[in-house]
Amino acid sequence: MTARLLVPLEGPPPAEVLVEGAAFHHLRVLRAASGQRLEVFDGRGRAFDAEVLAVEKDRARLRLGPERAVAPGRPIDILQALPKGDKLELVLQKGTELGGHAFHPVSSERSVPRLPAARAAERRTRWQRIVSEAARQCGRSDVPVVHPVRPLLEAVQGLAPGTRVLVLDEEERAVRLVEAAGTDAPLALVIGPEGGLTRPEVTALRSAGAVPASLGPLVLRTETAALAALAVLRHADRLLG
Repeated sequence: MTARLLVPLEGPPPAEVLVEGAAFHHLRVLRAASGQRLEVFDGRGRAFDAEVLAVEKDRARLRLGPERAVAPGRPIDILQALPKGDKLELVLQKGTELGGHAFHPVSSERSVPRLPAARAAERRTRWQRIVSEAARQCGRSDVPVVHPVRPLLEAVQGLAPGTRVLVLDEEERAVRLVEAAGTDAPLALVIGPEGGLTRPEVTALRSAGAVPASLGPLVLRTETAALAALAVLRHADRLLG
């Protein structure tokens, strides 16, 4: 398997790049040496073949090859109500592997965790590292953004215009997820915490233009629901399976 390295790049890619900090540490872990070939991705959707030109004490120099074409598929954002424990970390890691475009941790009426601002900022830094590492390992050229924790409706209102918002609702029987998703518009999936969303929350989401949808007759855990929904939609878009 080709080693991959995240190197943020601004503007047109240069012929050579200097690698320092965390990316250089990763090169050292790989025992990279002059002449080694690897793949560089910039976290914004671009990937390049690369060659190590030199490894110094605290930095390395790489030569970039031609940019690779990448087809990421339509954006699918995940609005995950804060679950207990480290379940959100599982959603972030596996959701990145399954093509999640961005992650919005949200507070809802039945969310048990209540994160103070300072702790939430610390957690977000950790969450972003998890997403970055998952993107590197699974071969993605973009790195999803983990947004700050916000109230559910505030996060929905902050989505990009034209986003179709779908609410995974265990009480919905008529509308299946694939039917509600359509085939072209950017999507956002709202997943409740343990115990689900309250009916007033679902009503408020409907009023904001969201569409309740069902994954089927089984009741899934909150962390399972997000990943199952992503897998279903990636399959429907012919990007998985």
